[in-house]
Amino acid sequence: MTTRDERPLGRGPASGSALPPDLGPRGRSIYGHTPPGAAILAARTSVLSPTEVAEVVELIATGRHERTSRVLPERLRTRSWTSVEQVLLELEARLGWPGAGWKVGAAAEDVRRAEGVPAPLPGRLFKRSIFQSGDVIGPQFFVNYRLCECEIAFELARPFVPREQPYTEAEVSAGIAALFPAIEIGDSVFEDWYAASGYFGTCLDNGGGAAFVEGPRTPDWRDADLPGAAVDLFVSGHYLKSGVGALAMGHPVTSLTWLINWLRERGRGTLAGEVVSTGTLTGHCFVAAGDTVRADFGALGQVEARFS
Repeated sequence: MTTRDERPLGRGPASGSALPPDLGPRGRSIYGHTPPGAAILAARTSVLSPTEVAEVVELIATGRHERTSRVLPERLRTRSWTSVEQVLLELEARLGWPGAGWKVGAAAEDVRRAEGVPAPLPGRLFKRSIFQSGDVIGPQFFVNYRLCECEIAFELARPFVPREQPYTEAEVSAGIAALFPAIEIGDSVFEDWYAASGYFGTCLDNGGGAAFVEGPRTPDWRDADLPGAAVDLFVSGHYLKSGVGALAMGHPVTSLTWLINWLRERGRGTLAGEVVSTGTLTGHCFVAAGDTVRADFGALGQVEARFS
């Protein structure tokens, strides 16, 4: 990942004042006591039973609805990726919030290493927490965190229904209505973000997805160099770091195609007008109430999130 001192692709200042002491490469150090990649792995690896899946879903949904932290009992902590996917799919129905689209979590290798996850994972975007650039986002959408990720997102022009044959990137690309820069905002009912990686906690919790901010749409995007598209991330006016479109599985359309086929394999589809965010290009950036986060994608536009 491009860093503050290595930005061949970004447009951030080549030199400038140092970051304030309360800001670092991952934003504010408010993610808990456990550093990235240092989680203690759960001993259990077996799949959750249907009753256990229902128990995990209820615990997370209650925490989300009541905006209170939850502790997952040790007996329910497992490294079973199959169980993670099952909980994620059942949680959507239990939350009862209308969907607006999907987001791809852990598309970048850096994020998978930090969270110790074996593969990317979707999360649902909900209509209740979709915002436009510059909107002020209140605390009612979060439990413990405001984790900002700069991403390239797409609006779909057509539905992608379940079918036996996988969708190709060419089919998916032809079914895109517009591209736009976005900030995906993560949260979890589980405290100590990276410690929860030991049992895939944030993955269980809708892949960490909580809110989503949309930038300006570009319908005519197909001549753009998306793998080379650079983004600079600023927190309350301070340049933090840069990223590049290739971090989304090599190409954002590749990530979008992966998501559509992941759903297809499970008998799910997407609708025309839904949006899909293809994964963070800037890793993790934790912020707090009072912060303003801006992502500058150059010719693809800017997007800003303000937190109260």
